[in-house]
Formats: sequence, C-alpha cells, structure tokens
Amino acid sequence: MFEEKVKEFEPIFYPRSIAVVGASTKLKVGSVWVWALISGGFPGPIYPVGSGGGKIGDLEIFPRLRDIPGEIDYVIVAIPRRSVLELLDDCAAKNVKAVQFFTAGFSETGTSHGYKLEKQMLEKARRAGIRIIGPNCIGTYCPEHGIPSLLGRIGKSGTVGFLSQSGGIATKLIEVGIARHINYSKGVSFGNGIDLDASDFLQYLAADTKTRAIGAYLEGTKDGTRLFNTMKGVTRAKPLVVWKGGRTEVGARAALSHTGSLASSAAVWSAMLKQAGAIEVSGLEELTDTLLILQRLDRWPGMNAAVIGGLADGGGGISVSAGDAFAESGVNLPPLSAETEEGLSKLLGEVGSILRNPVDVSQAQPRGVATLFRAIELVAADAAIDIVLIQEDVEILLPIYSPTGLEEINRFVIELAGRQDKPVMVILPPGSAEQERLQLEQRFLAASIPVFASPERAAKAISNAGRYFCRDGA
Repeated sequence: MFEEKVKEFEPIFYPRSIAVVGASTKLKVGSVWVWALISGGFPGPIYPVGSGGGKIGDLEIFPRLRDIPGEIDYVIVAIPRRSVLELLDDCAAKNVKAVQFFTAGFSETGTSHGYKLEKQMLEKARRAGIRIIGPNCIGTYCPEHGIPSLLGRIGKSGTVGFLSQSGGIATKLIEVGIARHINYSKGVSFGNGIDLDASDFLQYLAADTKTRAIGAYLEGTKDGTRLFNTMKGVTRAKPLVVWKGGRTEVGARAALSHTGSLASSAAVWSAMLKQAGAIEVSGLEELTDTLLILQRLDRWPGMNAAVIGGLADGGGGISVSAGDAFAESGVNLPPLSAETEEGLSKLLGEVGSILRNPVDVSQAQPRGVATLFRAIELVAADAAIDIVLIQEDVEILLPIYSPTGLEEINRFVIELAGRQDKPVMVILPPGSAEQERLQLEQRFLAASIPVFASPERAAKAISNAGRYFCRDGA
C-alpha cells in the first residue's frame, strides 16, 4: 500500500543536491543550515545562495538560485516571506523537485495576507511540478543520507520514522532519540503543510521498507477523512504512535498561532485514533518510551511481565508500587509457577523476600551475587513470563555492592538479555547517584536493552505496544 510514494519522495529524503537560500558569511539561519549539512556528511553538492556572495568554508555563495550551474533536487529556504514567490519562479526555472520553507509568517498569523501568500505559493508550485514542505518548518531528517537536524545533530540510522507539525518537537525527538538510542530511518517537520501534509508523509513512511514503526506529533488537519483513512492503511502495515497537541482550549489556541491548525475536540481525535488502530499518547516521554519498545521488538512476546526489584534492599515497597503501576496500565503480572516459587524459596528463604510477582530478591544480597543471578534466571525462565523487567536503584546498590559488585550485576543483565528470547528491560529511577545512573543507562541502551525512569513509564509503554499488537484483526 502507498508504494507510489517511495519514488515520489526520493528527491525529498534522498536528494542528489541541496541548495540553501538565505545563506551568508554572517551567522544566520541559512548559514547554520549549510554548516549542518557539511557536518552531517551530506554526500551531494551543497549550494549556498545569498545576495551578499562570499564563501561558507570552501563553498561559494551564489547570488541567485538561477546562477547555480548544476541540477538541484531540494531547496531549503530561509528568506523573508516577501521574496518567496520570486524564489519559486527561480526554482521552476531550475527544475527543482522539492522546496522546504523555514520561512514563517503565513496562515499561522491568522491574516488574510498570510493565507493569500500560501495560496499563491501553492499555485506556482503545482504549475511547475514542485512539492512544498512547510512553510514554517525545519523539514527533513535522514541520517542514512547525511541530512541532520538544523542544529547539526545526526544520530544512527535505524527503523523508526517520525513526522511532526512542530519544528521544536521534531528537534526534541531527534535529541531524545540520540540520547536514548532511538534510531530513526527518516523524520520530517512539515509546519503549515500547505502541500505535503501528515497524510502524505504517513503514506511514505508506511511504504518505506526501512521504517518499522512511526511516531507522530500532530496539532490538526485540513482533511480529517483523508488522515483517518491513511492511518487505517498505515496501521495495517506497522505501528503508529500519535501525540495530539492542542487537546485543551488553551492548547488549541496555541496550535492555531503555531502552525495555523484548526483542532477538533480531544474526544473526536481519541475516537478517530482508536478506530484507525493508532496508539494515542499524551506527551513526549510517553511517545519516545513507546517508540523505544517498538524499536526493540521484532515480534510481540505477550502481555505477561515479571518485575524483579530489591537487588540489594528496599524491594518490598518497590514491588508493591510496581504491581499497582502495571495493573493500572493493563499489563499482566501473572503468578509464578509453584516450581519457580519453590526454587526462589530455597535460594532466598521465605523471610524478607516477596516470592510472588513482582519479586523482591533483596535476601540474595547476603548470600552473594551468584544467588542473585540464579534467582533472576529462575524468574526469567518461568513459562508464564513473556517480558522481564529488572529495577536497579543505583544509589542503594552502590554502597552495598561497591562499584565492582555493581559492574558484575550489570554485566550479568546484559549477558542475560543477549542469550534469551524474552525481552529484558531495566527500570532505573533517578536518585542521588545521578551521574552513575546516566552512565549505566547509556550502557544498557547501547546493548539494546530499553531503559525507563519509573515502573509507571515502563508499564505504560508496554501497554501501548501490546494494545497495537493485540488489537482486533491483528
């Protein structure tokens, strides 16, 4: 489905050359974009364009787009809105395939002039066969092809795609993705979306064989029926996670001024997303948590989880609160088998431990790490368990086990995750040993082990992913 979009969007995500209009020798947005493309390793020609001339690094700044001798696939525009119509004439003369407008000041201003300019831009572009991304956006992101964010940041190429009406949210998705090892195949900020909109980019990402899951931040749509039908088609092929901005009256007013989006009620959007088979989330943390899970899983293992806490001490209350978090999110914490409970009892004793699920293994500490490891292995091997979650409270573990002992525990967790089919995930709550916790988080993420800051966030992410895979007709 939507296979025709792959060839149509090739000049957008895999352009052979890029021109940046609005570049100068001074530190302006256009110049920042040129340097970002250079640092990102874009493989084709980069053409800075600006009336002042000069050079950016070794690149000549051309006075006009028409002066560029080579072919141009993609143009990034950072000039005042009064000049955009003339620029589109230049793009038509150079047979440009797609134009991304960083330039703002259009329908999002709510003025008749802004709406009129958008209409004129669209008419010119369609006559010339040019596709428009934006205006009022930061455009595409494609690590595989050396297209970074505006800030010049570029992560590893992966299997998660994203689209966002907001450039700021798109930038946060990239930054959080780099920090949490969420590796993107493609991404796009499309702003006002006067030509290519959410439906177009969803269709492309659905057809893109390098994308296995999609995240989206949307503020509104001009064609709800098309978006609904597109989402239904997308979710037949791969998971779609949607964060809808502007759910409240205050947020809706902000969305109108931000991207010119007219937002329907939150209830209408929620009903539409549910019927389309999409996963609705309520913020950046939940969106990225859910994408982290979807990136990790090649197949859905099931909704039966085991939570193991108290690796040193303090596991009782943690186990109780984790039980509440998972139950409230609809994730099953099934009883362990009689054989598993008997094995745990022999290892840990019955006093001071919780041998059901969630499991408190704190009584392993005085018996040594070998006992702790055997207890975790017993729980992981239980036939009723599909997903294994281990909570590490670093500020408790460090003084009890020392850095050397904690290192041994973490090597075991990584090794366990690598030798079994059941996904292993880690809960690492913030605390007083924050530097050590952040270092450990990076280590687990590098080993493809999802990490969450709380049982509540882990439970919600698992529930979200499970809801997609266990939906009717899946």
